[in-house]
Amino acid sequence: MKVLVTGAAGFIGSFVSHRLLDRGDEVIGLDNLNDYYDVTLKEARLERLKRRSGFEFAFVDIADRNGLDAVFRSGRPDRVVHLAAQAGVRYSLENPQAYVDANVTGFLNVLEAIRTHGTEHLVYASTSSVYGIHTNMPFSVHDGVDHPVSLYAATKKTNELMAHTYSHLFGIPCTGLRFFTVYGPWGRPDMALFTFTKKILAREPIDIFNYGNHTRDFTYVDDIVEGVVRVLDRPAEPDSAWSSDRPDAFSSSAPYRLYNIGSNNPVPLLTYVEVLEQTLGIEAEKNLLPLQPGDVPDTYADVQDLMRDVGYRPDTPVETGIRAFVAWYKDYYDVDDIAHNVR
Repeated sequence: MKVLVTGAAGFIGSFVSHRLLDRGDEVIGLDNLNDYYDVTLKEARLERLKRRSGFEFAFVDIADRNGLDAVFRSGRPDRVVHLAAQAGVRYSLENPQAYVDANVTGFLNVLEAIRTHGTEHLVYASTSSVYGIHTNMPFSVHDGVDHPVSLYAATKKTNELMAHTYSHLFGIPCTGLRFFTVYGPWGRPDMALFTFTKKILAREPIDIFNYGNHTRDFTYVDDIVEGVVRVLDRPAEPDSAWSSDRPDAFSSSAPYRLYNIGSNNPVPLLTYVEVLEQTLGIEAEKNLLPLQPGDVPDTYADVQDLMRDVGYRPDTPVETGIRAFVAWYKDYYDVDDIAHNVR
């Protein structure tokens, strides 16, 4: 297949692109390389992809409707994995317009391009943040998600509604994936594991919010990518059992599906930090702070639907995943193992 991957210079997007290339697909990788976090890291991910046969890069912002349409018109992708977005819960409190531009207008442009050019299947990223103030664990896609606590989450919920509308009106197969705290090598610098590792190595204190009482469904990137590719290969179909009298958010009479994609194994944040301390061989100094605006205390993914439909099986324990991240971090940033200093 020829697959358009938006956000290809991003963390998950780069891994998905490599996985598709590994199996012989052609990949059009699209990204605007914005400066939300270190652009040199995005460029380094991209350079690895550019060395691969079958990869083509398009420097385009999804908010640029004409530029995006030109990519579809020239590339003619069979399927789309849409991962480009303005990420981050806390930043959405500072710069809400960026989330509307990228996550709402940009998503509309993707849907319009798919409608115009007849793409076979859209797989797009949603987030566990849509569950908002829910406390009924594990989180299930069969439940309603009408109480977000950040604009980021609200824009992702909007994406799910927009995708259903286009699926219903135009018969576009659309599958949404609610990601749960993805981590691993080449990860985002604004994520906890990256921040903790950098500060612990520098002997600086780390901020632990909600006084350490968080639990998170930490999911290793390889497990995420396997699920994304399996879903991509199975275009959504109308659910013949769906009832308008008893509507289920998971599916529809249209070719539409929603799945959680996570480890199905929540880990206390303090345990996660302890594993990192053991891996680094350094005890962290911790600042225990209140819950931040926009954050939720706990996440826990019910992934039974994804396991049943595509054979998804997350199997990477946090000990293995954190060890892989630390090995990458030390290599990428040239960290001296003995002195624990960045040269």
